[in-house]
Amino acid sequence: MAVTTFRRGRAPKDPEGRMPLREHLDELRKRLFRSAIAVVAAACAGWWLWPNVVLPLLAAPAESIDGVELNFATTLGVLDVQVKGALWVGLIVSAPVWLYQLWAFVTPGLTKKERNYAIGFVLAGFPLFLAGLALAYLILPTTMALITSFTPEGVANLIDTPNYLSFVMRLLLAFGIAFIVPVLLVALNFAGLVRGRAILKQWRIVVFLCFVFSAIFTPTPDALTMILMAIPLIALFFMAIGVCLWNDRRRARRDRDSEFAGLSDDEASPL
Repeated sequence: MAVTTFRRGRAPKDPEGRMPLREHLDELRKRLFRSAIAVVAAACAGWWLWPNVVLPLLAAPAESIDGVELNFATTLGVLDVQVKGALWVGLIVSAPVWLYQLWAFVTPGLTKKERNYAIGFVLAGFPLFLAGLALAYLILPTTMALITSFTPEGVANLIDTPNYLSFVMRLLLAFGIAFIVPVLLVALNFAGLVRGRAILKQWRIVVFLCFVFSAIFTPTPDALTMILMAIPLIALFFMAIGVCLWNDRRRARRDRDSEFAGLSDDEASPL
């Protein structure tokens, strides 16, 4: 008597890229795990880069102000800063990896050709991520000067180093991540998931959200830092919308040309 066995395998993929909730959660776990491995591996290099290169750069804007001095108020403060700093450097160095994992999670059901846009997303997103960090670092001296200007004359301003560095690292990451969002918008448009005209109709909401994002993620109470963050972000969004509109016209022209490509000069086109 023959016994028929059934091998349990994965369910076939939906041609439209739809996934049940459990598969979405599994996909998210896989992408987060790969990103975490990349961050920890890069943090090994960050363990050396932090005290020798990065820490002096981040401390310079505060130490250049008269009457301001950084200090450690707790015994384990130095070790805490070292660990957090190494992980922060690892997060920046491993940005190409987690950017790719972000794209792979957002677009799990696309074709192989459409997944190739991930390369362009990473190549454009990583430099803009670094540009956001650089812009935040450029306005950091102005921000620190404004904050410390309220110190009474003749009084030394002793700033706790872990708190100061946490403030600086949050500020830089907020700028860097904000600069990635327009690139993600363009990549989704090239993948055929977002239309430029639909985004253009909501430009008022985009401008409002840019200021809201700047107000929330800029860890300073002054309006100057918020405006300095919102203006380049708005400019990047409008550049992204322009690229999306250009790509939509290019795609429509290509589809129109392909529709009439197989017709002879004497053959009528389909209505």
